[in-house]
Amino acid sequence: MDKTKICITTLEYPPDIGGVGESVHRISQMLIESGYEVHVAVFRSKQRLVSDGSRRRASCTTMFQDGVFVHRIKSAVRENVTEIQDFFSDVYFQIKCLHQKYNFDLFHAFFINETGYVTTLLAKENDVPVINSVRGSDLHKHIFNPKNHAQITWILENSAWVTFVSRDLQKRAGVIAPSVKLKSSAFWNSIAPINFEQLPTPPLVNELSGIVIGSSGRFRDKKGIEFLLDACASLDKELDLTLLLIGDFIDKEREYWEQQLQQSGIGNRLRITGITGRQEALAYLPHLDIFVIPSLHDGCPNTLLEAMLASRAIIGTRVDAIAEILEDGVNGLLVNPGSTEELITSLRYLAAQPELRQKLGAAAKIKVSQQLAPSVEHQNWINVYQRALAISESVLLGEISLV
Repeated sequence: MDKTKICITTLEYPPDIGGVGESVHRISQMLIESGYEVHVAVFRSKQRLVSDGSRRRASCTTMFQDGVFVHRIKSAVRENVTEIQDFFSDVYFQIKCLHQKYNFDLFHAFFINETGYVTTLLAKENDVPVINSVRGSDLHKHIFNPKNHAQITWILENSAWVTFVSRDLQKRAGVIAPSVKLKSSAFWNSIAPINFEQLPTPPLVNELSGIVIGSSGRFRDKKGIEFLLDACASLDKELDLTLLLIGDFIDKEREYWEQQLQQSGIGNRLRITGITGRQEALAYLPHLDIFVIPSLHDGCPNTLLEAMLASRAIIGTRVDAIAEILEDGVNGLLVNPGSTEELITSLRYLAAQPELRQKLGAAAKIKVSQQLAPSVEHQNWINVYQRALAISESVLLGEISLV
């Protein structure tokens, strides 16, 4: 019997760095374990730009990676600036060729802003069910671009099923396209166990002193790091502390963040690792006393789950899955996003209570190990795939009409 063939479209996939890529890799492995044949088509509009004046024809390079057929798509570069519609036209053609070759049974787009439209259009034209997965910024930020609104609405309305990593995102989608309420589910990311004792000692450990406060990721507008900078600078006079940022600021916002660092007055209390590999980033976590994730919005960040596995005392904001996973006073502390004063109060509170930090960290590890285990997410995805494929079968039999 032939395997059911899935085509996932995504902006990134390992070795690309990013949470979406990690999630797609994890889900691909789950699907393989369940007997599916998995293809991943990777493309991103910023790859249409070349700075060296070179030209190229459109291409699709395929390799077999960890049991997955990975198709990396590049649009043609025929002039100095490739128009966005030319990019998506090339991508559409390449995915269409893949479909003609492999005859996919289901499409699945991650992050609807770039992948969703081209994937849903092709799926609908070929009477193949399509799942769209909302990850965070696609509905938190890109929806505010008037050019995106109609397209996002169309994608939501024409999906066989839509998944979300938080109930906040699911609620917003239901406001934009009410039909989503009848064909969607919200569930968290998962994370596999990590043995922190086997990780090597990271480079900056000897520079960390006092109460070590940390955060990790690719720091940008949504992460709310400016409020953490201000909070730590305000506590400088009363606490011996170090703020460790595991990662770095994204290039396009670097001038803004350099200005924020200077204005915060945090001075030599700050350490920034720069971009690191995942193993090195994880190795810093056991050296933190308090992990802070001060996001203004953030889907379901993997960095939160990693800190929970490391048994850290966590301060998070009341947004998205952060507020759904953390229970205030039970396995972490919650503050309102954008509130420097609440961060100061919570940091001061935890800094003075090592036993409470240990208690919160232990409870966080229990929750992430039990409720955010890969087996839980695996079953959620299998349920979604079975629903979407069942809808397709019903359409073919004429039992229902697909919107």
